[in-house]
Amino acid sequence: MPKSTGLLERHGRTPDTLWYTAKTKLLGPPLVNEQLGEQRLSKPLALGVLSPDGISSSAYGTEEILIALLPVAGLAAFTLILPLTLVILFVMILVVLSYREIVMVYIRPGGSYVVARENFGPRIAQICAVALLIDYVVTVAVQVAAGTAAVASAIPAIGPYKLEICVGVVVLMAFGNLRGLKEAGRAFAVPTYLFSGSVILMIVVGLIREAMGNLHAIPASTMHGTYGLGPGTDGIVSVVMIFTLLKAFANGGASLTGIEAVSDAVGAFNPPEGRNARTVLVTEGLILGVLVAGISWLAHTTHATPRILGYPTVLAQEAQAVFGSSVVGHLLFLLVQLATMLILYTGANTSFNGFPFLTSYVAGDSFLPRWLLKRGHRLVFSNAIILLTVTAIALLVIKDADVNSLVPLYAIGVFTAFSMAGFGMARYHSSRRAPGWRPKFIINFSAGVLTLIVVGIFAVVKFTEGAWVVLLLFAILVPALIRLNTEYRAEAEVLDTVTGEQPPPPPHYSRRVVFVLVDSFDLATLAALRYARSLRPTQIRAVHFVIDSVRAEKLRDKWTRADRGVALDFIDCPDRRLIKAATDLAEREVAVEGTHVTVILPRRSYSALLGRLLHDRTGDKIAAAVSRIPRSAATIVPYDVPSRVAVLQARQAAKAGAASAAAKAAKAAAKGQQAGASGSWPQPAIVVPPSIAGDTATEIAGDTAAEEAADAADLALEGEVAAAHSLFRKRGAASAAGVTAIGAVTGGKVAVEGKVRVVEIRPVERNSVLAVEINDSTGNLTAMFYGRSHIPGLICGARVKFTGSVGLKGGQPVMINPAYELVSLGEE
Repeated sequence: MPKSTGLLERHGRTPDTLWYTAKTKLLGPPLVNEQLGEQRLSKPLALGVLSPDGISSSAYGTEEILIALLPVAGLAAFTLILPLTLVILFVMILVVLSYREIVMVYIRPGGSYVVARENFGPRIAQICAVALLIDYVVTVAVQVAAGTAAVASAIPAIGPYKLEICVGVVVLMAFGNLRGLKEAGRAFAVPTYLFSGSVILMIVVGLIREAMGNLHAIPASTMHGTYGLGPGTDGIVSVVMIFTLLKAFANGGASLTGIEAVSDAVGAFNPPEGRNARTVLVTEGLILGVLVAGISWLAHTTHATPRILGYPTVLAQEAQAVFGSSVVGHLLFLLVQLATMLILYTGANTSFNGFPFLTSYVAGDSFLPRWLLKRGHRLVFSNAIILLTVTAIALLVIKDADVNSLVPLYAIGVFTAFSMAGFGMARYHSSRRAPGWRPKFIINFSAGVLTLIVVGIFAVVKFTEGAWVVLLLFAILVPALIRLNTEYRAEAEVLDTVTGEQPPPPPHYSRRVVFVLVDSFDLATLAALRYARSLRPTQIRAVHFVIDSVRAEKLRDKWTRADRGVALDFIDCPDRRLIKAATDLAEREVAVEGTHVTVILPRRSYSALLGRLLHDRTGDKIAAAVSRIPRSAATIVPYDVPSRVAVLQARQAAKAGAASAAAKAAKAAAKGQQAGASGSWPQPAIVVPPSIAGDTATEIAGDTAAEEAADAADLALEGEVAAAHSLFRKRGAASAAGVTAIGAVTGGKVAVEGKVRVVEIRPVERNSVLAVEINDSTGNLTAMFYGRSHIPGLICGARVKFTGSVGLKGGQPVMINPAYELVSLGEE
């Protein structure tokens, strides 16, 4: 019989799935763990890479203050913006001073979460974890929406499509990060310096023009679609005005987001890490302060007014007013918009780095699902990236990519993290009381108190605008994370097998019973029977639960004709409760003292989608129920149907080709064009010459034997049991010629044949050897296969033929790496 599959095909790598192939095409080849490295950052590079999230928030902070003030204060808003900006800058200074202490103490990544966990414990730290998770999601939405508004300010025609553009940008960011996009590249530093330089240039030119008296307020006649102006300053001391000022302050607090990014990446700095991180943090704070102050001052001077559509932005209006309408002025205006878009999109991309690492820290503490710890195809936390992408897009769709609608969701999470970091560092200093701890304690505690007040202000004044959603998320997620951790800890305690200094001794059972649950007579059932025999139990019983009597009779007929050497019991199950029937069977057996029961369930494996649609996983349910019974276990033996179908089709095609070749050979012989006659199936047994190198010869012979066993199983599946047994009888007859009785072996190269009596793995120095002992009516012989732990077809009860050189060890004949040939399955 021609070989249906070659050695490389049978022993080569498993073919890639369609999903894996598509993933490789999209994301590139997989990266190995050795490629997981971290680039060290110099101070200039770190400032460019880690500051976009913080510095970019200055692009919309002033605008958010005006949106809150204008409907109530009217034109007085352009005066009130200055003191409010000073208050915000004071808060920023305190936060920066607080984080200066954090980066000196906590070198490892994690930022506020690590500070809270180390000083308040992991459970309280989940408040900070939820705050940061919300912050990262909203950061993506806000930054992308603001970046798209900057583009629309330069190209108003794209304004109606801002939502579609935002979604597309988020998808592209996700795709890039799934491919392993690294933020530590120099390209990520360009937007920070470009934005800072262009906006500072705008501020300087604007101040010069104002000093020269030629920078004027934007005419009201050119303003269309702006927020309505309020009645003015008459109600400046009223409750409404106070509420409005607090609301404007809360809006402006969005300018401080992203400051903690430096503390998340302290370990990536060049040594000394803490000192370099402190320098970068202070520099970022200075740049952010200059930008916020300058943009607010120009807004005060030019009366740039926010638009309901979100574009042109206040920053864009200021740039247009400062640079004028000349060609050079228009080019500088476009430069500011380009730089604004780049830094906002880069700031959004920062979350695709921070969010996955935060989720991995929290999952490592067992407060988030473990699948968030898995690195994907390109060594990134793919599951977390996908989760961030989906939630950010959902947020953009719900809020229609409007920055002003998103800001109420923003600052609560940010300032909660600031507050916990401040209080955590205050506790750190008060508990250790190192030299000079009091000033540090005052700074951190003051930052904690002030940012906590901001959280309260935001929760009150922004409650109806969306802050209630964030508060509700805190109320749901924090207990949920703690509950998940409780579950993980309970599972860990159950799985901890060491209850004392020494583990309990393994149990010894005098009787081991194996039940093979049979639903139908097919290849999956045969595979389960072979596995059951390999366990060497005291007793094997095949069991079929009868639900359909007609089907049971057909099964009885097939089983009897096949004669598998195991009796098939039929147990009535009129109520169709298969799980109960299986557990009752196991319970009755384990009731006998000293008995252990193993229930074997064949599983026919299909593709994931087809398997879910066509099968109800009854085997899993039975296995779960049986495993709960003392002194019992369940084992599912899978049988891959799709791959077996492919092999069977290939074998049938090969047989058809062989039959065609045989017909042609017979025709040629009849005409006298070829001597001899063509062989008919089955062909003579393949004999591997002993001269072939040991392991290679063994692989080839084993491949042939495994194919023959599979052929016989296929024939049995098709109801051709008699033909299958005839095949092995012919094989046995063909291989009998030239066989030496084991008792007559004295040495040299011989061929012996016998029944497999023992198969075991023996340690030999630093290697292992598979020892297969066979016997015939004259004696025993042991074949030693070095470096092997399993050979298909060589199982107890099978008849095999070994060909090779024989030596004597302890008076017993031994073969080293012989060629082997399967004569029969051992089930007749």
